[in-house]
Amino acid sequence: MKLELINRPQYLNRLIDFKDTEFIKVLTGVRRSGKSYILMLYREYLLQHNIDKDQIIYLSFEDFDNIELQDPKKLYSFLKDHFIDNKKMYILLDEIQYVKDWQKVVTSLRLNPLLDITVTGSNSNLLSGELATLLSGRYVEIHVYPLSFKEMLDFKHISGPSEQEIDHLYQEYIKYGGFPAVVLAKEELKPTILSGIYNTIIVNDIGYKNGLREPELVTLVAKYLADTVGQLVNPNKIVNTLKSANYKISYNAVQRYLSFFEDAYLFYKSSRYDISGRKLLTSQGKYYIIDTGLRTQALGEKINNRGSVLENIVYIELLRRGYTVQIGKLNDKEIDFIATTTKDKQYIQVTYQLPENSTRETDNLLQIPNNYKKIVITGRYEDDTIIDGIPIINIKDWLLN
Repeated sequence: MKLELINRPQYLNRLIDFKDTEFIKVLTGVRRSGKSYILMLYREYLLQHNIDKDQIIYLSFEDFDNIELQDPKKLYSFLKDHFIDNKKMYILLDEIQYVKDWQKVVTSLRLNPLLDITVTGSNSNLLSGELATLLSGRYVEIHVYPLSFKEMLDFKHISGPSEQEIDHLYQEYIKYGGFPAVVLAKEELKPTILSGIYNTIIVNDIGYKNGLREPELVTLVAKYLADTVGQLVNPNKIVNTLKSANYKISYNAVQRYLSFFEDAYLFYKSSRYDISGRKLLTSQGKYYIIDTGLRTQALGEKINNRGSVLENIVYIELLRRGYTVQIGKLNDKEIDFIATTTKDKQYIQVTYQLPENSTRETDNLLQIPNNYKKIVITGRYEDDTIIDGIPIINIKDWLLN
């Protein structure tokens, strides 16, 4: 049966924009977020636009059949042997991080003007280190996230849902998240698939890759971060929390784990920014998990803080929409998010519901001394849709906008 390809235009259009240019297209993101799927979309696009299938070379380095091609010399020879003289060739290399010194291979290939090269990888170190300097200025990174709430509805072929259906789907999104394989699976299979994704990230992408011998400690630190989403993280507090439970761990070990989590795209760190002083604060920060389904997996059936889950969803969605996101500090007050692009800047407060007899959320925003857009995103529908000129937007409306 042929795989049904549902378009993800946010990513496919970026590939198309850079088609037949000198730039190497690099798809990054957490495993199972859909990078391989997007390569298939790109391949299908090429076939539909008069590119012969013999002009397309697709290799997955997670496929055991291709294990010998993880050797850079063998990969280079294999590709050259499959080039067609005087024909444009499209090279699609999936999970390229398994190939040692892959940047040298790709840098050499890009000297051929008849090659269009796209690669994917599941580790942020893919584009760091000495080898990455070989690609400096010669690549475009396209970061892939699990499905947004709107994409989830598209994948389920749901259009024009009722308010009740949206509520039900949103609760599903909170619990199971947006990994494509999870979204498309039957209800009873979702936990098993999520468990497989989570364990593979912890064991392979973090533990095995970094030579860690304490998988239980890695899991415990990940669980701590998942449970404290939206709170300032202090490594010393993590150490003391684990020590109180009779686990021996050092400050330096915790720092390494936090770095490994970011490398594997399991957690994203947001730094604090002093709005009044106009400077970045280097001490502490907040961590957000890539997918709420993985948070459910990390914490089990534990009752979650609805406000934290809401904040996590907003943070990842802002990244998905191309914003750089920081935590705002305004004197003794906190602004949940400062979201910035080259063309836009927004200040955002996130709360499950507006406090009774208090305008605290909007008051904090009103004290910011500029005219950039300011909004409050809520988990419940509020009677007021605007307070003192500040829009109050429900999370489901915001996600579907």
